[in-house]
Amino acid sequence: MLEHILSFQFGGFYGGEAGNLFAYWEQLGVFSYVLPFLLIFAIVFGILMKIKVLGENKGLNAVIALVVGLLALQYNLVPVFFSEIFPRVGVALSIILVLLILVGLFLDPDSKAINYGLLGISGIIFVSVLIKTSGYLGWYSAYWWSANWYSILLGVIIIAIIAAVIGSVGPKQEDKGFHGYWGKGSSSSH
Repeated sequence: MLEHILSFQFGGFYGGEAGNLFAYWEQLGVFSYVLPFLLIFAIVFGILMKIKVLGENKGLNAVIALVVGLLALQYNLVPVFFSEIFPRVGVALSIILVLLILVGLFLDPDSKAINYGLLGISGIIFVSVLIKTSGYLGWYSAYWWSANWYSILLGVIIIAIIAAVIGSVGPKQEDKGFHGYWGKGSSSSH
């Protein structure tokens, strides 16, 4: 027992029994193949069941999802992509969570401007995660971004203007009691 406690204490950042378990799983390929396969399988199967393009035949949808999941893992692209993007997404979600907590403490969470500001900041964080991941994987070159950044910025501005126009033109809908991320206690009865 003392040996296990000392192993956990002096095993380093990834030490101890939990660290050994994760290292063993990594050697088995759980993180590189099993989990990415399960994620791809579940997403494809869920989409096929939702859109019902092939009917409600679960067996056929499962076979298609199985094939897509296995074919996605044929080359090393998916495991490398997942190993790069998900740690960054975890950090990004942590930043957004801290931002939400701070906004909830010091600002009015019912303000539409604050909610849209948080949405914009979250979008910037999301794009940053995608850019950093694609940069690590070599999907873009620094020259391309430096040569075309103004076109990308112009495209983003045009999309934002179109979204603002579409959002402001629609008919006003009645308030159903939900306000932003936090929501007020809904006192309406159905």
